[in-house]
Amino acid sequence: MHKFLMLLLWVCGSTMSAAQQRGWVTGAVQDSISRSPVPGVKICIDKDTICVTTNQYGLFRIDIPDNSTRLVFEHPGYRTKIVPLQHHDRMLIELSPLTDQKTDNSADIAKAKARARFAHSTNPNYGNIGMGAVTFFDETYGKLYENKFVESAKSRVSSFAIDVDRAAYSNMRRFVKLRKPIPVDAVRIEELVNYFHYSYPLPQPDSLFAIYSHYTECPWNKDHQLLQIAVRAQQIEMDSLPASNLVFLIDISGSMGTYNKLPLLQAAFRVLVRNLRPRDRVAIVAYAGTPGLVLPCTPGHQKEKILNAIDYLSAGGATAGEAAIMMAYQIAEENFIPGGNNRVIMATDGDFNVGQTSDQDMEDLIMLKKESGVLLTCLGFGMKDYKDSKLEGLASKGNGNFAYIDDLEEANKVFAREFGSTLFTVAKDVRAEVDFNPARVNAYRLIGYENRILKEDNSNGERIVGGIVGSGHCVVAMYEIDPVLPAQEGMLADVKIWYRQPNDTMRHYLQRPVPGRPAAFSAASPDFRFAASVALFGMLLRKSQYKGEGNVRMVTDMAKRSRGPDKEGYRAEFLKLIKQVKKYTDWLK
Repeated sequence: MHKFLMLLLWVCGSTMSAAQQRGWVTGAVQDSISRSPVPGVKICIDKDTICVTTNQYGLFRIDIPDNSTRLVFEHPGYRTKIVPLQHHDRMLIELSPLTDQKTDNSADIAKAKARARFAHSTNPNYGNIGMGAVTFFDETYGKLYENKFVESAKSRVSSFAIDVDRAAYSNMRRFVKLRKPIPVDAVRIEELVNYFHYSYPLPQPDSLFAIYSHYTECPWNKDHQLLQIAVRAQQIEMDSLPASNLVFLIDISGSMGTYNKLPLLQAAFRVLVRNLRPRDRVAIVAYAGTPGLVLPCTPGHQKEKILNAIDYLSAGGATAGEAAIMMAYQIAEENFIPGGNNRVIMATDGDFNVGQTSDQDMEDLIMLKKESGVLLTCLGFGMKDYKDSKLEGLASKGNGNFAYIDDLEEANKVFAREFGSTLFTVAKDVRAEVDFNPARVNAYRLIGYENRILKEDNSNGERIVGGIVGSGHCVVAMYEIDPVLPAQEGMLADVKIWYRQPNDTMRHYLQRPVPGRPAAFSAASPDFRFAASVALFGMLLRKSQYKGEGNVRMVTDMAKRSRGPDKEGYRAEFLKLIKQVKKYTDWLK
């Protein structure tokens, strides 16, 4: 009996000691089937009154008092789960749905997704910590000067770098949801237009690109016409994509401590990790005052090990961007895969304050590093001190792409639904040359692409030599045309796409003539008309002098009539954004 009591006391003491050392427990809750984060899960200490709720990214943090042994996870749509606290200080909990919630009604699915995207909480919770709405103080955007009309008799060739960055749209959406004024220079019209999926056919198997052109009346200026050029890239099947050598470069400085920065970043990288294949490799560099290797190069099938490294990150300290970038590229170069997808994925608010910190200093560093064959993807997070100008510049100089992650659905779009096009480049140094026929065109104006214009003689070619295009990407550009009247015979223009393949130095090109007879705008395809509605919306946000008779009512009407197939609900969400921005922006009405 004495030995039994001694043993019992030893076991209890060990358990209590473990509990006393718990302190805070953090973790994530996800759906056991879809692996998507589950918000709104109530987490309570068993037989206690202490409870917290998972935030919109499925993350939680709970204070564990002495003698606590179990946590209870409850949600109306899932089976309750009780989890022992022993051996856990960072949890990944999977909950099983109560019922099969699948539906065959694709329209209902799209509407539900649009409603979910538009829902916004101004006071989300991260465990026991209240998170309120914030104001904007120190965000920076590159200055854009709107493209003007160019007389074709003086300069008949328009040349610009083709790129598929879409950060401006999700950033604009963030401002609208918070009912904040949208900075004019935050609106890059080409990124708004190219945020959406367009159903132009893929190229033939023996071609890397296909070029499409459409020419119609201009809805906002009856004296002008509208030319759309769409470039569709070859799509590589997932099984055929090359192996990836990825380095996650994650900012954990003090500025990343708010709910919509590091917690959202962690949830976003969870989405990416779920899509890794066994032949892919990942290393993680985290940086604050100094950078450090959090995870050495690790095979993609060791997902739990990678996720644990991501989950353990916490924010604090200054931001040494320069040293961190150099370390990330060094690790990528050490594990370089010939013919593979070698890439640094930088996730930050861009608020560098240690080492080289100016936009030009950082861009010069990236220009040197891109010669190694390692590409760069920049992911922007947060608000208040978000440095859009820095991240957009780094991505363009590093043969890379740029996205702004404003919520977890955007992370799913970038890292799940568009996984191949986001991370796998099929062509680099891609540029378009449009040679207008002066007999048909008095003047032309490229809508957007202000920071990607290339001079005809390429005198600024060292600054911008072209963009990158990913697997399956569709890039759309629009011109407003002042036509020659009466109309003359002959082609309107000639389009040429120049590019290099990822592992080749040779330049290739594809050419296509543009017929010169305009169609009625109402007879154009839904994709053409929807892209035009987004372009006009961007012009209104920028207070463009070229918006003509365009107004919010015209944008809404054009978008409604051209919504077409909308599987993911993005076009429906666009209509909701128009309605919302109209409510709080008097000058836009």
